[in-house]
Amino acid sequence: MPIRWYGNGDATDPTYLHFSRIVNFTIHAMLFASLNSGLWFFQKMRHSWGHLDWFTEIWLALLLFHLVFVVMQRPRST
Repeated sequence: MPIRWYGNGDATDPTYLHFSRIVNFTIHAMLFASLNSGLWFFQKMRHSWGHLDWFTEIWLALLLFHLVFVVMQRPRST
């Protein structure tokens, strides 16, 4: 079952903001996975790109940094 936000979004609600950050991170991770898998597939098929490993490693580092940011910004439970 997908995660849903019921009601109107309130930009001052910490839970809503955290949910928004999680959704943004998920989109970032999906884009990373789809684009990188496609690039590696085409590199293996025909086109050699010598810097694809660096591109993937840098993007993976940014993705991990994004994950750390999302986890550290989660609202504190009361």
